[in-house]
Amino acid sequence: MKPGAPAGTVLHVVGVHLVLEREGKVLLGLRHPDSAFAGGLWHALAGHCEDEAATACLVREAQEEAGLVIEPGDLELVHTVHLVDGPGERPRIQLFFRARRWEGTPELREPDKCQAWRWWDARELPDALVPYTRSALDGMLTGRTYTEMGWAGR
Repeated sequence: MKPGAPAGTVLHVVGVHLVLEREGKVLLGLRHPDSAFAGGLWHALAGHCEDEAATACLVREAQEEAGLVIEPGDLELVHTVHLVDGPGERPRIQLFFRARRWEGTPELREPDKCQAWRWWDARELPDALVPYTRSALDGMLTGRTYTEMGWAGR
């Protein structure tokens, strides 16, 4: 909590996620089994905001993780997930951005975090998919722009 913030203030983690679409397919990465988050599951290219704007973070993460070049102006916010993973966990805001344009072909630049990139049919996603990523991608297909998860009983 920031000094001087009202009692009960809880800072939220902000995550950014890249939705790349090509011919009805969406790009997902297979998380390394030993990864600190979602080992063995498919997930969108993603990262946590540091001291930067969300679009700047996503541009940086796309370059670091997959060698992709994206201009911030080519990103469009398409879905938001407000999430609590479990008791005692910090709440998270997960922002999903669609890239209208990009340069490059996805490369494995962080093999300790991601083992493979694959294009999946947006209507036939893998079973082993991070649940909030599935919710966001399903929401995009149905025109829903916001999802809440994990807040019941909190």
